[in-house]
Amino acid sequence: MNKKTVRDIEIGGKRVLVRVDFNVPLDKSGNITDDTRIRAALPTIRYLAENGARVILASHLGRPKGTFDDRYSLKPVARRLEELLGREVPVAEDVVGDIPRRAVERLGEGQVMMLENVRFYAEEERNDEKFARSLAELADVFVNDAFGAAHRAHASTEGVARIIPGVAGFLMEREIEMLGRALASPDRPFLAVIGGAKVSDKIGVVGNLLEKVDTLIIGGGMANTFLKAKGFDMGKSLLEGNRVDMARDLMDRAGASGVKFMLPVDLVVSRAADPEAEWKVVPVEGVPEDWMALDIGPESARLFGIAIGEARTVVWNGPMGVFEMAPFARGTFSIARSLAESAAVTIVGGGDSAAAVEKAGVADRITHISTGGGASLEFLEGRQLPGVVALQDK
Repeated sequence: MNKKTVRDIEIGGKRVLVRVDFNVPLDKSGNITDDTRIRAALPTIRYLAENGARVILASHLGRPKGTFDDRYSLKPVARRLEELLGREVPVAEDVVGDIPRRAVERLGEGQVMMLENVRFYAEEERNDEKFARSLAELADVFVNDAFGAAHRAHASTEGVARIIPGVAGFLMEREIEMLGRALASPDRPFLAVIGGAKVSDKIGVVGNLLEKVDTLIIGGGMANTFLKAKGFDMGKSLLEGNRVDMARDLMDRAGASGVKFMLPVDLVVSRAADPEAEWKVVPVEGVPEDWMALDIGPESARLFGIAIGEARTVVWNGPMGVFEMAPFARGTFSIARSLAESAAVTIVGGGDSAAAVEKAGVADRITHISTGGGASLEFLEGRQLPGVVALQDK
């Protein structure tokens, strides 16, 4: 990675604004149901505190739409962070202005505080320069450790780095190094597994990966469009009719490039996306007229598992079916287990894929689980991430 990190700058006694991604899921009572993103930022926070920085954390949570809303307060996050750090983490009641300024003035070396939700201000998502300057005035140095928000050119991810010196935190550094190495210099054979609902969401990823991988596996709802392009009747399955020609073109490109292109050979189908509905396994040429494909079948999972086992680098982004429902989760969990059993470098994109490896109980056997759903997707597309571009080069 050619960007400076926290190791490359003096931080002792400095006010350090750290953009973290604490957009964690909460239940109806406001309790955190998954603290993975908080834990992922701990190495950077601890390093800064232990080296005498005055640490000011900034994050968004949910979509408060530019208004102060207690449902999206970061106070529950701060309480969890206090437990993990074993130290007090006060929360300023505001993001910019006198309240956070006075809180920063009280902050001693090695102490940590948190600003309220940056999205309480509409100016955050507009990347408003005045708002970014108000944030920057709180600090001497900016550290971006929020890979999950790095694809957004917002005031707290990109704007601040244009005003005060910006460097990467340890989480950001690892994300860029792991995903970057997979795309630039992977151990081969290099295999990618791409799933999810729509081809249109991942056209860029598939197109970019076709130039880099040895094998490409397509599953999930998006596989239906490719199967339709091969002439199969997909019944009531979700597919994008206006993307069938594009799917055919991508398969032709794979053939011309010598890339092995794998689609499901069997499917789990049902009359409805309902865990109580009747379901059955059929070959791809046998989807009944009024049924829909909701998962890959066992033979597909077996063949995909063999391919994964032969690879040296595997990137996975997107589930194989509606894995939130038990009858349609087997394919996704099978992929998760195949990755866990592989000797390859295994990288799992954020979002549903990360949730799947956690749910399958194999997260500790994956080389790298990305904290960024949209960010990892755009990185795999080969797009530059504004929150990374804005950081200082080495």
